[in-house]
Amino acid sequence: MSFNKIIIIGNLGRDPELRYTPQGIPVCTFSVATNERRRDAQGELQERTLWFRVTAWRRLAELTHQYLKKGSLVYVEGRLYLDEYTDREGLPRTQLRIEASDVRFLDRKPVEEEGIAEEPFSSISSFEPGQEDVPF
Repeated sequence: MSFNKIIIIGNLGRDPELRYTPQGIPVCTFSVATNERRRDAQGELQERTLWFRVTAWRRLAELTHQYLKKGSLVYVEGRLYLDEYTDREGLPRTQLRIEASDVRFLDRKPVEEEGIAEEPFSSISSFEPGQEDVPF
């Protein structure tokens, strides 16, 4: 038996990007930064930022794109993957990616201020794509 689940809370590094697969399935990608603070051996406070690429599918993708923006504080739950690729200069790279199954807004603003009704994310499930559904 195996289990792959990750939960992070962090801030979006840029506005989410929404695309559609050739089959018309919405997919939204965005980056989330998490920060860790700790003291080094000399007692100096050090901060470390870890970036995750997040992919959301179907209705979760549409809602994420509609309501989140750069800087938004967000809770993300899903499966963790390590993608390996070659960059433009031919160097091998790795990137942490989360296939989101749950996304929640943690920025709270009055509904009147935003002019929109809040829509909960907690009950929305992610779509597990097959290889033919991946748009990139």
